[in-house]
Amino acid sequence: MAHHNGPRKKTRYKFKKDLRKRGIVPVTSLIQHFEIGQSVHIVCEPSIQKGMPHRRFHGKTGKVIGQRGRAWMLTIFDGNMEKIVIARPQHLKAQK
Repeated sequence: MAHHNGPRKKTRYKFKKDLRKRGIVPVTSLIQHFEIGQSVHIVCEPSIQKGMPHRRFHGKTGKVIGQRGRAWMLTIFDGNMEKIVIARPQHLKAQK
C-alpha cells in the first residue's frame, strides 16, 4: 500500500490558486515586516512549501509574538487552546 499521510493531504481545493494568480510570487511578500502584537492572517502560499504552517491553520488569524530567523512566531487559538505557529512571511498577510 502507498503512504497517504503527508502534511499536505486533503488540500486539493484548499491550497488551489486562481488561474490568473499562478506564477511567480511577488518579492514584496518575501520581505514583509510585522510588528510584535500585530494581527496577521495565515494564508498559505501553495507554490512555496518552505515555512508553510499546517493546513489546520489556513485562514486563521493570530498575533505576532516574535521572529525566529526569517520566520514569524504567532499565537493562535485552536479551540480553547492557545498554540504557537511558526510561518514564513510568504504565508502571512497583515490584517487591515
